[in-house]
Amino acid sequence: MGEYFLFVESDTPFDEGMTLPGIDEGEILVIRSARRKRNISAYRQGGRIIVSIPARMSKADERAIVPEMIAKIRSQEESKTPTEQALAKRIDELLSELAPQITERPVSVAWRTMRERWGSCTGLDQTIRISDRLKLAPDYALDYVLFHEAIHLRHFDHGAEFTELLSRFEGSELASAYLDGYEAAERALAEPVELKKLRTK
Repeated sequence: MGEYFLFVESDTPFDEGMTLPGIDEGEILVIRSARRKRNISAYRQGGRIIVSIPARMSKADERAIVPEMIAKIRSQEESKTPTEQALAKRIDELLSELAPQITERPVSVAWRTMRERWGSCTGLDQTIRISDRLKLAPDYALDYVLFHEAIHLRHFDHGAEFTELLSRFEGSELASAYLDGYEAAERALAEPVELKKLRTK
């Protein structure tokens, strides 16, 4: 199934023999916390799923509980994630409202694992890809990226015509601030942890 990255913030790393679910979505951070006695938490932050467990938890319990927590997070996210059909419909609404002169519509809109970009558009085949980091983003941030990429169906560069159209999106400053803050949080979260590269069978 390829390779994935497991980030560990602990002197006792997660069992290297485990294959975690959803590995194509990237990183897992397992934290052993001395402050935790019994409670276990899991949440998404900066593109990673973070699981915090008691420092004294046994390896056997860790192997059983961590994948279960990850599966719960992914299930919750799936129920809240717009479908690709919904993304295409939203692009049509945004173009109709803000840039009616653009009559092109994407052939497909798809979620993709993208860590360096928020979205991409291939004008030749009229396909749009949106970073899965935006699955739980506020509507205004997702709309901003969708509109940005949809403009590229007509204007392939970031020239004056593209810029003028993008400026019609009223929440552009707020959306840019959210996206910049998200990336800053990702960088900050990546700095203090140890990286262990594992390979699945």
